[in-house]
Amino acid sequence: MRSTPKAYKNNEFLGSPQARTIRMLSEYIEPESRFEKFNIQDTVVFFGSARIRQPESLNSEERPETNPKLHMAAEGASMSRYYQDAVELAHMITAWSKDIYTRNLCKGRRFIVCSGGGPGIMEAANRGASEAGGYSIGLNISLPHEQGPNPYVSRELMFEFHYFFVRKFWFAYLAKALIIFPGGFGTLDEMMEILTLVQTKKISKNMPIILFGSSFWKKIINFQALVDFGMISPEDLALFTFCDTPQEAFDCLKDRLEPLCEVDTP
Repeated sequence: MRSTPKAYKNNEFLGSPQARTIRMLSEYIEPESRFEKFNIQDTVVFFGSARIRQPESLNSEERPETNPKLHMAAEGASMSRYYQDAVELAHMITAWSKDIYTRNLCKGRRFIVCSGGGPGIMEAANRGASEAGGYSIGLNISLPHEQGPNPYVSRELMFEFHYFFVRKFWFAYLAKALIIFPGGFGTLDEMMEILTLVQTKKISKNMPIILFGSSFWKKIINFQALVDFGMISPEDLALFTFCDTPQEAFDCLKDRLEPLCEVDTP
């Protein structure tokens, strides 16, 4: 007699609308178990465009020196510098994090580089951490285009999400700092949601938020106009800091994050 499969082994049921809550819980509980296994206490999150490419990957038509009349070529080459900046900054953070862990200055692994796991700035962040010989996290999301896991994420810490909101939870929950590189709709969405949570104190921790690339961000968003029109308070401008070099960003982060380790010191 053919036996009926148990509910938790019934793939047809698990993929049904009725089991949506179970799938959501899985995307919460499974990452939590892995973070505990690898003693990941918190993260430094990198946001930024999947479309920003490393300079050496630009073909001849995309390089302004070979196609000076093409405006997009000049813009693409200009934006590609942010890839290398993200690599350098992630390398600095990871080297510092490893030193903290090796010297037992904090409990567990602290300030682990975390990205969305895809190409562009996300790849650059994971690449910098990998080149520094440290762990890095990739919170990948299944999309019809653009997004695919990059090869630099630590294999044990690569995640594949279906639900955007659960993925966003894991970005915010473990983050002790946020670095936002230039990006499009997705980056703007992530940035504004975190800023809203901090502004409304739904995120109560003292979390530095760095907008990397002041010329880009001040052109894309007129923050002062939001104050002038009364849409935000003047003090809301202190929720984030502009930085333009990896060293400047690292120094800002280190000054804010280093005291967190003192709490762990016996």
